[in-house]
Amino acid sequence: MNHGLILFGHGSRDPEWARPLREVAAQVAAGGGAPQVELAFLEFLEPTLEQACDRLAAAGVTRIAVLPMFIAQSGHVRRDLPAQLDAARARHPSLRIDLATAVGEDPRVQAVMAEVARSALAG
Repeated sequence: MNHGLILFGHGSRDPEWARPLREVAAQVAAGGGAPQVELAFLEFLEPTLEQACDRLAAAGVTRIAVLPMFIAQSGHVRRDLPAQLDAARARHPSLRIDLATAVGEDPRVQAVMAEVARSALAG
């Protein structure tokens, strides 16, 4: 099965806002046996979730994991994103599209955030 990963961010009017997400995508893509990675944004930036799904489908991907790059399961993640996923699933019925929990909900991410917070005091 050919897998794809979409890192889904809020977006910003400032394109430089997406730099950390681009860096995460590059690190994921550099790993051995890495999935095809796309970024997607809720607003202001492209590609949209629809465009990212279209690209992965055109590349032959059969399963996509969508990872919200949000600190928490916000309203955007609970309301806006599921509606966009439903539209993507209707557009590509042969694709399996799964929604992961927001990245900030992962205890490993929380531990790194706590470490960075502690280092800010030392700085």
